[in-house]
Amino acid sequence: MNERIAATLSGAVQLALSPVTLAGYALWAGKSIAHGRHAPESGTAQGPLSLRYFQHELGARRDDAAKALMQVVPGVPSLGVRLVTGPARLAHRLTGHVPSLFRYPYRGTPSMLHEVAARTSFFDAALAPHFDAGDQLVVLGAGFDTRAYRLPSASPVQCFEVDTPETQAVKRTMLWRAHIDASRVRFVSADFERDDWLARLLDAGFDRARPAAFLWEGVTMYLERAAVLDTLRKIASVAAGSSVVFDYFTSEPLTSRSLYMRYARAATRYVGEPMKFGIDSTPPVERSVAELIEEAGLSLREHQTLGSEANGKRAFGGLAHAVVGERAAR
Repeated sequence: MNERIAATLSGAVQLALSPVTLAGYALWAGKSIAHGRHAPESGTAQGPLSLRYFQHELGARRDDAAKALMQVVPGVPSLGVRLVTGPARLAHRLTGHVPSLFRYPYRGTPSMLHEVAARTSFFDAALAPHFDAGDQLVVLGAGFDTRAYRLPSASPVQCFEVDTPETQAVKRTMLWRAHIDASRVRFVSADFERDDWLARLLDAGFDRARPAAFLWEGVTMYLERAAVLDTLRKIASVAAGSSVVFDYFTSEPLTSRSLYMRYARAATRYVGEPMKFGIDSTPPVERSVAELIEEAGLSLREHQTLGSEANGKRAFGGLAHAVVGERAAR
C-alpha cells in the first residue's frame, strides 16, 4: 500500500477509535499517578519500556522481554494498556503503517516527543559492534531496560545492571513474574550521587582490563553536574576500546516556559526525580558536549542533536557516543 494512503487510513482508524484510546490513557495515567508518589522504583523507568513495547507490538523492533515486562509493571493497568494499544494495533494490521513515533530505525530530527525513539535507534547502533565482539555490557541506571534480555542465549556478552536497590528489587520481581531468564545479568546496587558504583561493579566481577560498552540512558538530566563528570571519568579509567553512549538535555528544557516542559518538570518532581543537569544550549551544542567529555578523559566519536539548531533555534538535547583510548576526529 502507498505510504501516504496507508498513513491516511491508519489515522482515520485511530481517530474513529480515539474515545477508546483516551479512556485507556485516563485509566493508565490515573493508576500510574496514584502509584508513582510512593513507588519504590524510579518514576521515569516506565517511559522507555512503554515505547519499546509499542514498537514490538507494531513490528518495528522486536523486544519480547519488553512485552512480557509490560504485563507486570507496578501501577500499570493491563486494561489501560490494551485500550491504548488496541486502536494502533488494529490500524497497523489493516494498513501496515507505523507512526513516526515508533519507527525503527528512527530518521530525521526528533522533537521532544520523539526523543526516546531516536535514542533507542542511536544506542542500539552504537552497542551492536560491542555485542558482536563479545564485550561486557554495563547498563548504568538500568531501570526497566531489556537489552540484556534481547541477546541470543549463546552470546558471550557478560551483562551488568547498575541501579538503586529499590528499583532493582522491583525489576527483579518483574523479571521473575514475567518468567524472563536473568542468569546472564549481574545486578549492582549503587546511587550515582552517593556511591562508588565502579568499585561495586568490580566487586561484582567486572573486568576493567576487557573492553566494555556502557549504556547510560535517561539518567544525566536527573544528576548534578559533578556526578555526571565523575561517572564519565570512571568510565575513562577502564580498558581502551570501551565506550559509553548517553543522552542529555540542554539548558532549554530546564528553563522553558512551554506547557509541555512545565508539565514534564512537575511530573519528575512529583516522583522525586527533579531535572538538575543541562548542557549549555549555545549552538553548536556538540562543542559543549565534546568539552565535557574531553574534561572526563574521553573522546567524542558520534553525536546527534535533538531538536533543530537552524534559524536561531536551540537544541533541547542530544545523544553522545564517547570512547576510551582514542582521539576521535571531528
